[in-house]
Amino acid sequence: MINREIIRTKIVQLTYAYYQNGNKNIDSAEKELFFSLSKAYDLYNYLLALIVAVTKEARRCNEVLTARAQRENTEVPSQKFTLNRFALQLEENKTLNEFISTQKRTWDDDIQFVSTLYDVIKNSDIYKEYMESKEDSYEADRELWRKLYRTFIQNNPDLDAVLEEISLYWNDDKEIVDTFVLKSIKRFNEQNGTKQELLPEWDSDEEKDFARKLFRSAILNADEYQRYMSEASRNWDFSRLAYMDVVIMQIAIAEMVTFPNIPINVTINEYVDLAKLYSTHKSGGYINGMLDAIARHMIATGKLAKFIEPKPERPVREPKTPKVMKAVKIKPSGRKRIIRNS
Repeated sequence: MINREIIRTKIVQLTYAYYQNGNKNIDSAEKELFFSLSKAYDLYNYLLALIVAVTKEARRCNEVLTARAQRENTEVPSQKFTLNRFALQLEENKTLNEFISTQKRTWDDDIQFVSTLYDVIKNSDIYKEYMESKEDSYEADRELWRKLYRTFIQNNPDLDAVLEEISLYWNDDKEIVDTFVLKSIKRFNEQNGTKQELLPEWDSDEEKDFARKLFRSAILNADEYQRYMSEASRNWDFSRLAYMDVVIMQIAIAEMVTFPNIPINVTINEYVDLAKLYSTHKSGGYINGMLDAIARHMIATGKLAKFIEPKPERPVREPKTPKVMKAVKIKPSGRKRIIRNS
């Protein structure tokens, strides 16, 4: 699950924190990096557990309404939502339950939020259409939760506030992790039952190596990379740069140098996006131009063995041909000349 987008984000955060920390210890900083990455995976599981928590709350409310209906001899409420096949499969998932059993805090500690979220869902058109639909299939049940997640969980400021109280590491993770939750919902298969696989924490050891090498390279070679910055721009003035800009470019150069298989334009685009997120509003455009100049300078001086697209040549304007004034033939006025006899 942990991909390079998350890794780059965490390395920018942790590298900046490393320089702000008076006790600079690369080994401790690396442990903090991997701990921070593991918390992103915790968030993934915690958001899946929210679906289970909402289903349990719906079941509790339904039981209350059913008991009242039986006492008053009125219509018993539908159990279609509480018996949603996808939600029940997720509730029984072995991997998710193992995660929940290791957590000190669960959604039971935020039951008021869960209850409010269920009320919002219950009053939505998505819920009403599902309850009124005659379609009764696992696919429809799974699709319901994909829609509910995108509509009420993916962009939810109240949920963001709850998550921030639980872990400060989750502040910048949710937007990326949401995509993995939605991907997991789509991958669920009824035939897999309780053994349905969730996304693994790491796709491969290659991603771990990427995180470790990039972080160490950015910090251990900081002086060298900042010198490349200076060489690429003789009028470089660090005092006029946002400190975060220097950190971001330092990590970008580390990636260019350390990973020969990553194209330069991919690296530049990734860190320009991070600059827009973490630095000033002007940083994106400035860093884009600087990283391009730095990469070209490093290639030209033999410090970087990569290909970069040549700069497009500006079209040469042909000099304008001066306008030649055409001779104008003046015609006689056409008036008759009168000859007087003397």
